[in-house]
Amino acid sequence: MKYLNLTAGLLSLFAVQTSCSVEKPVIDHPNIVWIVSEDNSKHYMSLFDENGVETPNIEKLANHGVIFNRAFSNAAVCSAARSTLIASCYGPRMASHYHRKMECIALQDSMEMFPAYLRKAGYYTTNNSKEDYNIIKADDVWDSSLNKASWRNREEGQPFFHVQNIGTTHEGHVHFTQEQFQTEKTECNPDSCFVQPNHPQTELFKYTNARYRDDIVHMDTEVGEIVNKLKEDGLLENTFIFYYGDHGGVLPGSKGYLYETGLHVPLVVHIPEKYKDLVDLEKGTKTDGFVSFVDFGATVLNLAGVEVPKNMDGKAFLGKGVSKEQLEARDETYSYADRFDEKYDMVRAIRKGNFKYIRNYQPFNFDGLMNNYRYKQLAYQQWRDLYEAGKLNDVQAAFFKPKQAEALYDIEKDPFETNNLAADSKYTAKLLELRGKLEIWENSMPDLSFYPEHYLLKNAISDPASFGQEHKKEIRGYLHIANLQLSDFDSVESEIKSYLKSNDPWERYWALLVCSSFQKKDAKLIALTKEISKNDPELINRVRAAEYLALANNENPVEIMSDALYEANDEAEALLILNSIVLMRDGELNYSFDLKQDRLQKNVADNKLIQQRFLYFNKK
Repeated sequence: MKYLNLTAGLLSLFAVQTSCSVEKPVIDHPNIVWIVSEDNSKHYMSLFDENGVETPNIEKLANHGVIFNRAFSNAAVCSAARSTLIASCYGPRMASHYHRKMECIALQDSMEMFPAYLRKAGYYTTNNSKEDYNIIKADDVWDSSLNKASWRNREEGQPFFHVQNIGTTHEGHVHFTQEQFQTEKTECNPDSCFVQPNHPQTELFKYTNARYRDDIVHMDTEVGEIVNKLKEDGLLENTFIFYYGDHGGVLPGSKGYLYETGLHVPLVVHIPEKYKDLVDLEKGTKTDGFVSFVDFGATVLNLAGVEVPKNMDGKAFLGKGVSKEQLEARDETYSYADRFDEKYDMVRAIRKGNFKYIRNYQPFNFDGLMNNYRYKQLAYQQWRDLYEAGKLNDVQAAFFKPKQAEALYDIEKDPFETNNLAADSKYTAKLLELRGKLEIWENSMPDLSFYPEHYLLKNAISDPASFGQEHKKEIRGYLHIANLQLSDFDSVESEIKSYLKSNDPWERYWALLVCSSFQKKDAKLIALTKEISKNDPELINRVRAAEYLALANNENPVEIMSDALYEANDEAEALLILNSIVLMRDGELNYSFDLKQDRLQKNVADNKLIQQRFLYFNKK
C-alpha cells in the first residue's frame, strides 16, 4: 500500500488516544539523521580541543551547521546514556540508569520511547542498529532496527528519522595485548599525543592515546560515507544531521565516571537549506548553550513539528519556539552514576557555567575499584600497578584513594578536574549554590537510587516513575540523612544515632553510609552498628555496618560479609555485598577473603555479574 501523505498520518493522531499530538497537520517535514559514535568525549577532536585530531568530514558538517561547545551525556556509560536518549527522561527517575540491566524497566503514565511519536505522525523510523536500552521496547518504536536498516526502504515522499551507530571508537578497540603494544605502529605519533595530567606520563599511555585517536580518524571516514549516501539520494537540503558521541571517551577514568572526559561529548548539527528557518542560528557558527541527552528526543520532535509530551524531562534546543537567546542562556547539565557492570558507586553531578559540582554519596569508594571490563585495558592495569608501587604523584594517585563527599571544579581553569575547591572558603557561595540546585533536582524527580537497586527490582520495576511519586516523602528523607555527611560530625551525631535505631531499613542504611563517610571512632556508634551487623533483618545493612566497623575501628568484616553473601538469594543484593567485599580487600585495609563460589545460592551463582567478581577473586 502506498504511503498516503503526512497529513493523513498527522490527522490519524486525533483518532486514537495518545499523549502526543500536533496543533495542526503540516505536510512538509524535515528528515532527521543521528550519526552516533561510541565512547567519544570532545577532548580528542581538534574541532573542540587543541589536543585533538582533525576530523575533516565532521568539520565539513560543521561548516553547514552548528557546533555545540557544551553538549553532555547525562550518564557516562552506554545503556544508561541510551536509555536517557530514547525516553528523553532522567535515568534516576525511571531506574533506567544501571549498567548493565538486571531487568528492563517498564514505561507507564502514557510514556513512550520518542520515535513512537514520530511514527504516529507519519515518519519512517529506522535504527542501525544498536539499542542497548534498559527499558522494555514497545513494537511501535522502529519500522526497522537491524544492521541493514535504512531510510531507503520508506514510502516515496515519507519523512524519516534514522539512527546510524558507529562502533569503531568503542572501548574494546583499546583492549590490545602487550605484543600489539610492542609491534603495532599507530598512525598518530605517540610522542606527540597529549596525556592528561592525572594519568602516568608513560609510553603505554602515549600509545593508548595515539591508538584511540587513530580510531577517531577512522570513525570520521565512516561519518563521511553516511553523509555521502544522503547526498547521493539528494537528501542533504532537507535533512538535519546530528553527529555526536554516545558518552565520554575510553581512556582510564573517563567512561564510567562523572568527569568531563566521561560526559562532555562532541555535537555538530548540519542545518539543511530548506529548513534553515527552523533554527535561529547561522550556519558555520558555534554556541556555548548547554544541551544534554535528555533534550535530544524533545528536540527531534520539535524539529518534526510534533508536540513534546509533558511527561518528558527534556527541553528542545532547536526548532520552532527556540530562539538563539534562549539557547545561549542555557547553562546547566545534570549527570548520574550508580552501577557499571559489577561495580557500584552512587555519584551525582551538576555543571553550571564553568563550575562543576560532584556529590559522592559513598566517598569511601575509590574510583579505581575493580571493574573487570575496564581493567582489560593495559593502561588501567599499569596505572594500578604504578600506584601499588608508589610511583605516582598525588594527582595521579587520587584515582585509587577515598574521595571527598563533595568536589567543586573550575572547568575552564582545571579541565581534568584535579584541584578540588570544595574546602576553599573563596568558593563557599558557589558550592552552596550548586549543592542546593542538585538537591532540588534530585527531589524533583525524585531520585530512585536512594533505595538500593535490589529493592527497586522487587518493588518498582513495573512502574518506577509512579513508585517514585508515591514515595517522594521517603526519598526526601533519605536524601536528608545522606546530606548529614556534609555537616560537622558533632552537630549531627545524635541525629545519626537516632536513624540507626529507625524502624525504616533504608533510614538505617543511609545512616550507616554516613557513619562510614565520617569514619569516627565513637563508642555509641560502634555499639549501635555492632548490633546492626549481627541482627539487622536486611543483609545489606549488616554488611554496611561491618563496613563502618572496619573503616573506623579496624574490626575484621570478613565473617559478617561472607556469611551475608552466602545467605543472599537476591542477585542484585549479593552484587552490592560483593562491592563492599572488594573495597575491604583491595582498599587500604587489605582484608583477606576466602570466598567459596559453591556456597552461593544457585540463582546468585548463575548471575553473570557475580561470576565476573569471582573471576577476579580467582585470578588475584
